[in-house]
Amino acid sequence: MKSRMNSPALTLPGAMDALLALGKSVQHGDVPRTTLELCNLRASQINGCSVCVDMHSRALQKLGESVERIFAIGGWHDAPYYSDAERAALALTEATTRINDRADPVPDAVWEAAKQHYSESALASLVLAIATINLWNRLNAATKQVGGAWTAQYV
Repeated sequence: MKSRMNSPALTLPGAMDALLALGKSVQHGDVPRTTLELCNLRASQINGCSVCVDMHSRALQKLGESVERIFAIGGWHDAPYYSDAERAALALTEATTRINDRADPVPDAVWEAAKQHYSESALASLVLAIATINLWNRLNAATKQVGGAWTAQYV
């Protein structure tokens, strides 16, 4: 496998720094890092971004997550491994990632479920995290970036 070009984030001066700063900002919303990584992994699966699936699976392992929680994320609706708060975050992730799949992209029921578990700053963190991972997924998918062991340096 070969990418179409170097990552746009590494090609344009300042792009990587800006994206990393945006990604770091989501850590200020009191959302557990594990929850953010689960959301990153799920969005990346939906978008078919092998680089980010690899990277966020590794990040979850580094955080001490069980293989069951990592491997079952695609079936989180029916898997017993996730808390109600994580399920709300994952539902918000799926809705926000799949905004073109329905007339009401993020239904009120999904938002209200997330609101039951997260403060306004935590919701801001989740929404920014979801938007950021979708940005990374699109950069990588458009340029056919190739995942692999090198991603370990970024977790």
